[in-house]
Amino acid sequence: MSNLKMVMALALTLGLASGLSQVRAQGAKPAEGAKATMDNTVLQFSMKLNDGKEKNLADYKGKVLLIVNTASECGFTPQYKGLEELYKKYKDKGFAILAFPANNFGAQEPGTDAQIKEFCTLKYKVTFPLFAKTSVKGADINPLYKFLTTQAGFDGDISWNFNKFLVDRSGKVVARYDSKVTPESETLVKEVETLLAQ
Repeated sequence: MSNLKMVMALALTLGLASGLSQVRAQGAKPAEGAKATMDNTVLQFSMKLNDGKEKNLADYKGKVLLIVNTASECGFTPQYKGLEELYKKYKDKGFAILAFPANNFGAQEPGTDAQIKEFCTLKYKVTFPLFAKTSVKGADINPLYKFLTTQAGFDGDISWNFNKFLVDRSGKVVARYDSKVTPESETLVKEVETLLAQ
């Protein structure tokens, strides 16, 4: 075989190998490191919405989230009004509120999902996502809240209705507030604005 033919054969072989490696790369699964990063955020969870449909929290990637456990018959229930105002003010800037009704405290969320939805819609005109009634404490705690309440620096059981977790655009918990911190509180609003500006 002449030198020219050998060079051409070698070039063709290298070209094919390069093409194959590109095809493999395009069909490759996410790197383990990427999966591990997702596993350390709230984005790894899928939760049932108030209407029973599954909602993958990864759909909220890139948004700042305020995750709140709620109840319809609590002294803090009027915070729904402030939550809705906060949501309306910042939703177009990449902000979302995720509400998780729970009956863990004083049996203050006794209703069905349909009753909870009706109450929130009629009384407080809630438009942010309402999830299915769940447990946020105890032996039957849901996986999301088990994760939230074991995050270093923000760990510990949910103390009452309307505890709040602030989550950055990558899905990491960056702040936690107890029930007395209202949605319109200066501390919470400033933190939301700071995260939205990033």
